[in-house]
Amino acid sequence: MATDFDNNKDKKEEYVRQTGSLKERLGRVKKTRWCRFGIVALIYILWTIWMGNPWLLLGLLLLGDIYLTQFIPWGAWKGMKNKTLRTIMSWVDAIVYALVLVYFLFLFIGQNYQIPSSSLEKSLLTGDFLWVNKVTYGPRVPQTPLHFPLAQNTLPILNCKSYIDHPQLEYHRLKGLRNVERMDIVVFNFPAGDTVATKMPNPDYYTLCQERGRDVVRNNKDVFGDIIYRPVDRRDNYVKRCLGLPGETLQIRDGIVYVNGKAVPQPKNVQYFYYVETDGTFIDEELYDELGISMDDRHAQGNQYILPLTADMKKTLQSKPWVKMVERIQPNPEESLVTYPVGVDYGWTHANYGPIWIPKKGAKVDLTLQNLPLYERCIKNYECNDLEVKNGQIFINGKPATSYTFKMDYYWMQGDNRDNSLDSRYWGFVPEDHIVHRLFDGGIRWNRIFKMPNPDKK
Repeated sequence: MATDFDNNKDKKEEYVRQTGSLKERLGRVKKTRWCRFGIVALIYILWTIWMGNPWLLLGLLLLGDIYLTQFIPWGAWKGMKNKTLRTIMSWVDAIVYALVLVYFLFLFIGQNYQIPSSSLEKSLLTGDFLWVNKVTYGPRVPQTPLHFPLAQNTLPILNCKSYIDHPQLEYHRLKGLRNVERMDIVVFNFPAGDTVATKMPNPDYYTLCQERGRDVVRNNKDVFGDIIYRPVDRRDNYVKRCLGLPGETLQIRDGIVYVNGKAVPQPKNVQYFYYVETDGTFIDEELYDELGISMDDRHAQGNQYILPLTADMKKTLQSKPWVKMVERIQPNPEESLVTYPVGVDYGWTHANYGPIWIPKKGAKVDLTLQNLPLYERCIKNYECNDLEVKNGQIFINGKPATSYTFKMDYYWMQGDNRDNSLDSRYWGFVPEDHIVHRLFDGGIRWNRIFKMPNPDKK
C-alpha cells in the first residue's frame, strides 16, 4: 500500500535533500538553485567589500546552507500535515523574508520620510512623503545594533523604547558618492536630542532647563516625564537645508546668511514673516490654499495678519486691490527662543547671529573662556571628552588646554521658513556622525511627484 509520503513528491524530495553527507547534498542541488545562490552570494560579497569587514564573509556559510546543503531544516514547515499551520507558516516565511529585505534596503539604500513641520516650506511641504537617498553620503552603519526594525526610538502602541542601549558601536560610514554640499536638504539626528524629557520633547531638554530650571525639569515627572538618554542613531530625525560647511565662518545679518563674508544665495522659496493689512476683507480659505499657507502659519486678528511669505506669495497678495500693506517684520528678540549656545548671551538673535566658525575635522581652535561655550558641546558631548573649567583654566581629559583639534566635520543647518524654523541658530552644529541621508523628493501631492527639492542649487 502506498503511503502518504510515497504519494507526496515534494515531501520526498525535501527529505532526500536534507539527508546524506555534504558531497551527497551538493550533488542533489538543482542548477536553478545554484544560480540563485550564485546571484545572492555575489551581492553579499559586494556588500561585504562595501562594508570593509572581511569577517562578514562567514555569512556565506549560512547562505550556502540555506540555498544548498540545508543541514538546518529551513523548510521543515513545508512537511506539516496540518494544512492550516502550513499556510500560516508560509505567510510567516514570506513576511520575514520581506521584512529582512526592506530592513536592509532602508538601512543601506534609502527609505521613506514624512516632513513633520513647516520649517522648509515651500521647498518641502508639511506632510510630504519623500524618498531619502543614503548612498549619496554613504550609509551609516548602525551604532545601536539591537533595535526593532523600522522604528526610530519608540515602539507604537506600547510606547516604550524600540532599542537596547548596549552594545554601542563606534561611528562608521560606508563610502558614498560625495560629501554634504551647501544647499543640500539633509535628514539628520537631532543633536540636542541626546537627553529628552519624554512628556515634553519640544523645546529640547537644554532649553527647558534654561527656561524652567534643571531641578524643576528633573523633579516634576507629571509634567516633563522621565529624563532619558538616546544614542546618536536613535535620536529624532530632523530635516533642514545645509548652509554652512566645515571650516567656514557664518554670520546672519537681517536674516540673510553670509559665509566667509559673502551672502549665500537664497532658495527661490525662502520665506519670511510679513505684516499684512487689508481694508476689512478677510483672507478666505481659497486664497490661503492658493498661497499654500498651512493652518499652523495662519495668524490673524481682524484685518491684520502675520504670515510667512515667499517673494511670489508677496506679489500675489500685493496684487489684491483690498490689500493695503504687505511689509516684512522681524520677530521681537525678547519673544524669541534662546539662541545657541544655551545659557550664554552673546547678544545674538535669530535674525542677527554670529559670526561663528564651523568646526572642521583636523582643524585646531584656540580655546578661551569667551569662545568655549560655542564648542563645548562638540568637545564634550559629540567627541566624548571630559571637559571642565577650574579657577579660570580649561581642562580636557584632566590636562590644561588652550586649544583643541576636532575629530569630526560639522555643519550648519537652517530651514527655508527662516522666521519659523528651529535650527542651528538654537541648537548649534550638526556633527557628521548625526548625518543620516540626503532627500530625494516625491510626494503625496501628485503634481510634486519626483520633483527635486533643490531647484536653486547650481
